[in-house]
Amino acid sequence: MPDRFPSDFLWGVATSAYQIEGAVAEGGRTPSIWDTFSHTPGRTAGGDTGDVAVDHFHRMREDVALMAELGLTSYRFSVSWSRVQPTGRGPAVQLGLDFYQRLVDELLDRGIAPALTLYHWDLPQELEDAGGWPARDTACRFAEYAALVGAALGDRVERWITLNEPWCSAFLGYGSGVHAPGRTSPEASLQAAHHLNLAHGQATSALRAAMPARNQIAVSLNSAVVRPRSQDPADLEAARRIDDLANGVFHGPMLHGAYPEHLFADTASVTDWAFVHDGDLRAIHQPLDALGLNYYTTSLVSAAEPDRADSRADGHGTSAHSPWPGAASVAFHQPPGERTAMGWAIDPSGLYDLLLRYTKEAPGLPLLVTENGAACDDRPGPDGAVHDPDRIRYLRDHLAVVRRAMEAGADVRGYYLWSLMDNFEWSYGYGKRFGAVYVDYETLARTPKSSARWYAELARTGELPEV
Repeated sequence: MPDRFPSDFLWGVATSAYQIEGAVAEGGRTPSIWDTFSHTPGRTAGGDTGDVAVDHFHRMREDVALMAELGLTSYRFSVSWSRVQPTGRGPAVQLGLDFYQRLVDELLDRGIAPALTLYHWDLPQELEDAGGWPARDTACRFAEYAALVGAALGDRVERWITLNEPWCSAFLGYGSGVHAPGRTSPEASLQAAHHLNLAHGQATSALRAAMPARNQIAVSLNSAVVRPRSQDPADLEAARRIDDLANGVFHGPMLHGAYPEHLFADTASVTDWAFVHDGDLRAIHQPLDALGLNYYTTSLVSAAEPDRADSRADGHGTSAHSPWPGAASVAFHQPPGERTAMGWAIDPSGLYDLLLRYTKEAPGLPLLVTENGAACDDRPGPDGAVHDPDRIRYLRDHLAVVRRAMEAGADVRGYYLWSLMDNFEWSYGYGKRFGAVYVDYETLARTPKSSARWYAELARTGELPEV
């Protein structure tokens, strides 16, 4: 049947440490940049923080049991760097490692393959105080942290992801300031991008030295699907410029050992790139076992209209600062069509295009959809059930194009729904719900939504259920 997936296809869900764990001051954990950022007035909706989040730290076994009940075959989680290595330096704290060892053991006991992400945006605050990602030393610290976690868990965890969405870490954290640590420096954002690339390469080497050879190492990129508003040469050039800043700045060094041809010239007004040292590109360009792609929506761009300042809004938050250094001549537009509760246009064709692009960009490299999902206005009904037909339609339409991309030659090995459950949604606080499982934030009770049951049926049969 055309919509049937292979029997060994991974059906997973994804989360991140700061969004779900809570327990921010337990077991020796020290503040990360997201602790500091969320406790700064005006940074998050409603002043929300991840102090408790959904208390996964204390409810881990309950949450793993829920995954097993849904028949999931893989779980992508991230490790809190400051829980394992509180200062970002020195030996690991055993209490922090113990939590992840218990989690991994629980997953394996339930037949769920762990997929471990080393970094999902929660840099230890002490490393930010020492310069953060714009500082070269942070990449070295990350490689040491990767070696610690690899040595502790590499005997049981076979799937590893170095970084999640480094674009957000660099350009939303240091460019627009809408993510932690909240800096607004175009040059710092490019420095951060390079040092995140370097961290990925050095961590990949460190993991290979610390773990069995059978283990697989990947990175998760939120590669943008950038479309020009027209075929006018100026609009095509705007799309090329944003594609380099959104995609090529990371996949260029990681997959090809070089930055995009025009990137340095495009950003010459911001920096001279002197922070790229001899040997860096060789260190970054390490062989990978898979490439993770996170997809939510598309970007529609054109050349900016000089007389319309509002045409240069970037759609990545409310900050007056742009996350696109050297791209003042580019305008962003709302793509047509239905939108999620985040205001993001729903366009499954973008996921198809993304998978086929990287099939050509990195021939022979297996692909994983490491995040895909939708925020919806979910509420329990009178009977306590949570029905979310909009999310089910979203998932079915996007998974249908995953299958179509596979038929067209994309080697897609798995799909991770974002997210397992409602959680702290970064600067949006608790106001946006992406979960397949509803969380009552007062009681922290978990209730699988209709989409969770739909997804469980898909995981059981490998066939897309009807909506």
